[in-house]
Amino acid sequence: MTRTHWRNPLRDERDKRLPKIAGPCGLVIFGVTGDLSRKKLMPAIYDLANRGLLPPGFALTGFARRDWESQDFGQVVLDAVKEHARTPFRQEVWDQLAEGFRFVSGSFDDDEAFDNLVATIQDLDRVRGTGGNHAFYLSIPPGAFPVVCRQLARSGLSAQNPDQWRRVVIEKPFGHDLTSARQLNKIVNEVFPEDSVFRIDHYLGKETVQNILALRFANQLFEPIWNANYVDHVQITMAEDIGLGGRAGYYDGIGAARDVIQNHLLQLLALTAMEEPVSFHPGDLHAEKIKVLSATTAASPYDETTARGQYVGGWQGGQKVPGLLEEGGFAKDSKTETFAAMQMDVNTRRWAGVPFYLRTGKRLGRRVTEIAVVFKQAPHLPFDSTATEELGQNALVIRVQPDEGVTMRFGSKVPGNTMEVRDVTMDFGYGHAFTESSPEAYERLLLDVLLGEPSLFPVNDEVERSWEIIDPVLKQWASKGVPEKYRAGTWGPTSADEMMARTGRHWRRP
Repeated sequence: MTRTHWRNPLRDERDKRLPKIAGPCGLVIFGVTGDLSRKKLMPAIYDLANRGLLPPGFALTGFARRDWESQDFGQVVLDAVKEHARTPFRQEVWDQLAEGFRFVSGSFDDDEAFDNLVATIQDLDRVRGTGGNHAFYLSIPPGAFPVVCRQLARSGLSAQNPDQWRRVVIEKPFGHDLTSARQLNKIVNEVFPEDSVFRIDHYLGKETVQNILALRFANQLFEPIWNANYVDHVQITMAEDIGLGGRAGYYDGIGAARDVIQNHLLQLLALTAMEEPVSFHPGDLHAEKIKVLSATTAASPYDETTARGQYVGGWQGGQKVPGLLEEGGFAKDSKTETFAAMQMDVNTRRWAGVPFYLRTGKRLGRRVTEIAVVFKQAPHLPFDSTATEELGQNALVIRVQPDEGVTMRFGSKVPGNTMEVRDVTMDFGYGHAFTESSPEAYERLLLDVLLGEPSLFPVNDEVERSWEIIDPVLKQWASKGVPEKYRAGTWGPTSADEMMARTGRHWRRP
């Protein structure tokens, strides 16, 4: 007699909530001596192992030009973990993880080095049981992507077969304009199929960015007013209070718009403005983001709807700081912008007439990333004009960093005998609402790479559409001389305030 069991809904729901654990696999990091590897990738790998989310035989291989042995590489990882890891150090976790460390010395155009990498991976498959499953993380300058991809193809490391997987992880910037992005996509896709390419945007790994989807689609509260009937405008800000000392080699010639707006801020715009997907299957999620980006344009005329600036020396945090042109490595006539602001129009029924203002900058008033959905004023206020002198517009502010959470701003009566209405706030903070600390973005994203979960990684069409949006602005800026100067510690050039003032609006001061 066949024995049957009733399905247990509680157990099924519990199983859905349990974190997924990666199967047998390994990770190869190119550019393993850089800051990204040391401060983010190595600590994230340890934190994943410490949380029990990596397989016991996980392997980490470093590739660089240093004359290191595997034990030297292990010491570098250990130092990085002890300085930057989020979770407590546990010797037993470290010992098991460190057994899978390997290092291959060589340059990107060195055939012999890649042949050694092949032998190393084959040995890991045998000793660590990685099963031929390996991801290749290109933590290297974009100019080196093509040569590394070609070497992976020549050596057979990119070969796909039904019994194993090979994936490539690519850091931004993915090209410097639409033409270069298409060329790079072509080179990468000649080696790796699109479903094996993971273009990493660390902002999409942040809990608060993912919370945009939960906030919008798990609650009935916001959907009825999430449209042009009620929303006046949206501001998306990524401000940093640091300068660019020591980063000239990466940043000079790229600038704030390419570095942040083309990827981070347009992705935040897409998540804020997209329609509800049919499901959270990666294909459905990407489809809705692509629809939004396809409907998005930079508002014109650009002289009135964009602003760019370059910081000069000033006082910040109680100390005097240099201007960009005084930083080492920058030419004295550099036209690289360190501040960029643009108005975007999303030409859909939901958002017609609602401007999206995107801004980013270095050496601004404070470090903050937020999305502010600012609502229209009530059409009729049955109070004396003096009662609402201090009343602003309602707003929903999603704080991505720091102090992750959500703030709602609305009007409330001031206690007393008179009717006086003033802005108040209601606040939700991750740190207060949940006992478990949020994982770092790279923890989530690295695990998704190893699991083959592409939901949080922009696809080819998203990257190219983002370049199509900002390329016209960049071309006009290139023909317009130097960026406007702004003093360190302020909130950018006066042209950015003038851009908002033309429509009777103003920037939030976070």
